[in-house]
Amino acid sequence: MKYSNREKNIYQNQPCQESFFCRNCGGVVSFSGAGTKHRNHCPHCLFSLHVDDLPGDRSANCSGLMEPIGIWIRKNQEWAIIHRCRRCGHLSSNRIAADDNPIKLMSIAVAPLATPPFPLERMTQILTDTEGGKNESD
Repeated sequence: MKYSNREKNIYQNQPCQESFFCRNCGGVVSFSGAGTKHRNHCPHCLFSLHVDDLPGDRSANCSGLMEPIGIWIRKNQEWAIIHRCRRCGHLSSNRIAADDNPIKLMSIAVAPLATPPFPLERMTQILTDTEGGKNESD
């Protein structure tokens, strides 16, 4: 989606209150229920679009789907979604909204635990070795 110069930067200082259809899941995304003035992702599937270089500036020319790939917790303990553009790889962070799908949020948050970077059997061996070492020194 291309934005004219007139449309660029408009959402940096004022909220976007227009409903739209999510390009990933097709769900209706509306401003109401978000708990924020700036809706930047679908509350159903948590996908976004790569349309901004800076929040609300509409100056990115990519328009690729931004996939939710992780969750992080900001200094104020607020959760935020990490998005990665499927087209260009750009990473961004967006605060969660009040009406975001809690099951999707939790599944993204625990995904690293489901696929650790090492075999789970190694954890058993490490625990066994550690416990064995403690018993020997007692």
